[in-house]
Amino acid sequence: MDILRIGTRGSALALKQAHWVADRLKEKRPGMITEITVIKTRGDIMQNVSLATIGGKGVFVKEIEEALLRGAIDIAVHSMKDVPVELPEELEIGVITEREDPRDVLISRENRKIEDLPKKARIGTGSLRRGLQLRNLMPDIEIVSIRGNLDTRIKKIKTDDLDGVVVAAAGIKRMGWGESVSQFIPVEVMMPSPGQGALGIELRKDDAEMKNIVSFLNHGASSIEAMAERVFLKELGGGCQVPIAAYGKKHGDELILKGLVGSLDGRIVVMDEVRGSCEEWEKLGKILAKNIESRGGREILEEIYNS
Repeated sequence: MDILRIGTRGSALALKQAHWVADRLKEKRPGMITEITVIKTRGDIMQNVSLATIGGKGVFVKEIEEALLRGAIDIAVHSMKDVPVELPEELEIGVITEREDPRDVLISRENRKIEDLPKKARIGTGSLRRGLQLRNLMPDIEIVSIRGNLDTRIKKIKTDDLDGVVVAAAGIKRMGWGESVSQFIPVEVMMPSPGQGALGIELRKDDAEMKNIVSFLNHGASSIEAMAERVFLKELGGGCQVPIAAYGKKHGDELILKGLVGSLDGRIVVMDEVRGSCEEWEKLGKILAKNIESRGGREILEEIYNS
């Protein structure tokens, strides 16, 4: 192979992630030439519209997957939290890299933590999942819907007169902006999005050579955790249109998997946890989904889907 072509979105964070993968490949194979191909997605173009309105997570990957299918690129690098649970038949997530910090972070005026925010604080987020959990913590909070690249969302604290914004810790850390964080929010307080913090490498199922080239980047524990979370999400039929959270953590041979579904106003939150062998990660994801559904989660989701 003369050149390995890597497809990604054009945001600074996406490029950082793609270059990280390229650097690891070149370390493994010093003679390898990599080429980063920037592909504009619908989600990047329509930044003034909510994800729920324009189709959820798939808007960040569809055009990249189309390039992969037609052979314009060899692999695609995605943030796993942006990848839909349903992939084109010819494609697969061949690798999940070692997970970065899965937590959310608060970046706020005067460096305040959640417990120190003023009454009726204005907090920016484009995530229904974050919004419901914030409302559950602080019923009087005002959630301001924001979208855009990471730096754009942070700037909105000033431009949109916000008290703060909540974003993923992984992106902040990858960009080297840790000093801007006011608070790393514990997963016990705000459960993350399925796959948050992990990078996925998507490729064509029939490309055995490419699978062999990138396989060393797969991180076993992170893969089990993220894939179990995605099974839970898939079983509930979720995406960006519904507020679903999940967090898996491997401890030795055991996987602890937590899940959450809630009403948009934050008044009702259904949570549960399952434990079992890591080898049964798929089964655990399905069991957790059934448990959540049986405890009221199905009614919450149906109300949101039908609204």
